[in-house]
Amino acid sequence: MKFTAILGIILIALGAVGLAVGAIRYTSDRHTVKIGPLEATVEEKDEIPIPPLAAGISLLAGIVLLAAGRKQG
Repeated sequence: MKFTAILGIILIALGAVGLAVGAIRYTSDRHTVKIGPLEATVEEKDEIPIPPLAAGISLLAGIVLLAAGRKQG
């Protein structure tokens, strides 16, 4: 496969996942208080939103690259 076709497939996959998932969620532990042997932690849940416009552009760019790769080869 040519480089443009492989890149197109990767962009299509990333765009589809971005549209389906909507955000990347993660959890982190933060140490808040440590007094001698006692220690308190807080579990924070956060997310990084994936804009639907960016996922759609990635999907369309992947389709264009895949079509361009087929025309060349």
